[in-house]
Amino acid sequence: MSLLAISILSLFIAQFLKIFFIKPFNFYVFFTSGGMPSSHSSFVSTLAFSVGLKYGFNSDLFAIVAVFAMIVTYDASGVRRAVGQQANVLNNLIRHLEAKAFSDDKEIIKEDLKELIGHTPFEVLAGILLGALIAIINWYIFLL
Repeated sequence: MSLLAISILSLFIAQFLKIFFIKPFNFYVFFTSGGMPSSHSSFVSTLAFSVGLKYGFNSDLFAIVAVFAMIVTYDASGVRRAVGQQANVLNNLIRHLEAKAFSDDKEIIKEDLKELIGHTPFEVLAGILLGALIAIINWYIFLL
């Protein structure tokens, strides 16, 4: 299987697995970001491990892909997680303000901001391990 195809498959597998980690069961989670495992981390780690297996872990190409993967996983667990936490604070603040200061006919925003955007470090690690496993299975079964 090509590097791109196996990486995309890894992303879809991670998205599918999220359905079983969210309680109560909700198929809509397949189409959202955030949650367990990180599909972003799974996607880029499959690509990185596949490039490493195919071209060597000392190759320049692996170094480029590994740096890209580190940026994506950092963003998934750092920046995007912070945005989700800020959304939670803002949603609570808006609910409090609407309850205290505004009448029922006025709303500050129509719907809550999305809070499940980023990942915990454990969710990122699970995505990385899933991606590595998929790359290794692909390497030994399909010989990339």
